[in-house]
Amino acid sequence: FPSPLLPRRQRPAPHLLLLPWRWQGRTSLTGSCGRHGNTLLSVAMAAAPSHHPTLPRCRGNSPAPHRFAPLLRVYKGLDIITNKVSPQEQRLCRHHMISFVDPLVSNYTVVDFRDKAVPLIEDIFARDKIPIVVGGTNYYIESLLWKVLINTKEMPSSVPRPDSDRKVELEQLDSAELHRRLSQVDPEMAAKLHPHDKRKVARSLQVFEETGIPHSEILHQQQEEEGGGPLGGPLKYPHSCILWLHADQAALDARLEKRVDDMVAAGLLEELRDFHRRYNQEKVAENRQDYQHGIFQSIGFKEFHEYLVSEGKCSPETSALLLEKGIQALKQVTKRYARRQNKWVRNRFLKRPGPNVPPVYGLEVSDLQRWEEDVVKPALEIVESFIQGREPPAEPLRMEQDEENKRSHRVCELCDRIIIGDREWAAHTRSKSHLHHLKKRRKLEASSHARGTVGDSGDTETSDEDGSLPLP
Repeated sequence: FPSPLLPRRQRPAPHLLLLPWRWQGRTSLTGSCGRHGNTLLSVAMAAAPSHHPTLPRCRGNSPAPHRFAPLLRVYKGLDIITNKVSPQEQRLCRHHMISFVDPLVSNYTVVDFRDKAVPLIEDIFARDKIPIVVGGTNYYIESLLWKVLINTKEMPSSVPRPDSDRKVELEQLDSAELHRRLSQVDPEMAAKLHPHDKRKVARSLQVFEETGIPHSEILHQQQEEEGGGPLGGPLKYPHSCILWLHADQAALDARLEKRVDDMVAAGLLEELRDFHRRYNQEKVAENRQDYQHGIFQSIGFKEFHEYLVSEGKCSPETSALLLEKGIQALKQVTKRYARRQNKWVRNRFLKRPGPNVPPVYGLEVSDLQRWEEDVVKPALEIVESFIQGREPPAEPLRMEQDEENKRSHRVCELCDRIIIGDREWAAHTRSKSHLHHLKKRRKLEASSHARGTVGDSGDTETSDEDGSLPLP
């Protein structure tokens, strides 16, 4: 990606700077990005401004960077709940991928996102401008960084493809039936996926049905490409850099709670009422509302479901209680989402195995009074170093790769559950439910053993009951 700071003949090879971020609010490399929470920013060789800490412009007369919005901002509507960039901020810098998908479209996928974003990035590169990819949904950022997706429409196949969305059709089937079908055509992938994970099971089955090739085989082909690794194919932009704006957990939680209060003050309830009336009220009446797909899966909409459907049909006191319940639920789910995003950054970027993993630079945003010292100054130094082809003054974050198998398959017969992943298995064996069943089994075994001992001594009749139980 051409650097605007060097003469054209001295510019290094294309770079990409990435910002996957955690539910924090408006995004800008040196503006409000991360002020509400943790951020992982991906920016294509972003030259940050020196003249003003909040204007996302390049130095001199170079063109301003272009920014790409996170997933849910592609949908029209719910501007507050999806935290869309304000019109004022959009005037400072060209934004892409915002408010162009109809809210009733429920099958917009990561492949659709990638296929629209990549040509935009290439066009921006060609015009000597700087794209900044701002995260939120880090899986979508991965689709821009690595070759990790399968587009069945582009693959040659002798299998006729349906005109309808096959994945949506498959998700209507029973979980057990879905998993059984996948086990028959792709046992390797079926062993890695939990039977209840209908989305992933349906996707793997869809890949096989539309290509005639097992999903697991296609993934192996990606991983075996030059530069590939255990989690996918090669890195698309070899000179990439990630800035991660992270905060202390206590500071982050307080900031996220305030963020929800600010959303309510900004007119969140009016926005939800209007959106519910226009797009969801009829679905609710017909009992076909879907909070698992499209814009309706956004954090905040389903949390106010009870309040929206009962408003005007219950007493003011009940309505007030439901409203407060929705606000508190929104705060809790927002904090949980932030923790999941934090975990994703660590596991998928810092611990990612393989040779092609971009460096991740951490920027501490716990104390907003130190925004200039802790965020703006080091960010400028890091980005400028990348543009000029120098080693940044800061050291990238590093975490030891663990040997955890995230796709291990275990069956706990004691609890009648399937557990996927080493960490999940360890957590399950320590859970109250498992320990309760284990204690209960041991009592039964002890009782059976005692009855057998008494029977053998001749004091009582020998029990015909088999006291053995299946081992976990």
